[in-house]
Amino acid sequence: MSLLIRRARPDEAGLVFSLVRELADYEKLLHEVHASEADIAEALFGESPRLFCDIAEWNGEPAGFAVWFVNFSTFAGRHGIYLEDLFVRPALRGKGIGKALLVHLARHCLANGWSRLQWAVLDWNAPSIAFYKSLGAEMMDEWTICRVSGEALSALAEGAR
Repeated sequence: MSLLIRRARPDEAGLVFSLVRELADYEKLLHEVHASEADIAEALFGESPRLFCDIAEWNGEPAGFAVWFVNFSTFAGRHGIYLEDLFVRPALRGKGIGKALLVHLARHCLANGWSRLQWAVLDWNAPSIAFYKSLGAEMMDEWTICRVSGEALSALAEGAR
C-alpha cells in the first residue's frame, strides 16, 4: 500500500470540488455549498492564488485533501497555515492518511519558518477532536469563531450596524 501527498494540479479543480462536497455532506452542511467548480479553480489556480490544496493518494487513487491558506500572527510576528478543510474519504480512514496530511502541513510550516498550524473542528465531531488531541492539538475553547456574511455583511459594509 502506498501513500503520496502532492499539490493539486490545475486539471483537478473538479476533483477538489467533489471532495469539498463530500466533506460538506459528511458535516451535514451540503446545503451551504454555494461554490462552483469554477470558483474552486479560480481560487486555487487563478492569476494570484491565495488558497492551496494538497491531495492524498492511496495506491494512486484520490483519498483525501487538505485545503489551506497562509495566515499571520501579530503576536508571533510570523505567518502560519490555516487549514480550511481536511477530509479523508470514509472508506480509507484509519490508514494514517489524515495524520500524513497534517504532518505534511506541519513540515511546510517549519520549512518556511512559520509559527503555527491551526484549524477549527465542529464541536459534535468527537472522533476528529480525539484524533486531533492525539496529535498534540490544543482545543481553544476560550475562543469563539465569528462570522459576518450575507445580508449582515452587506449591512456592515454600508455602516448600517
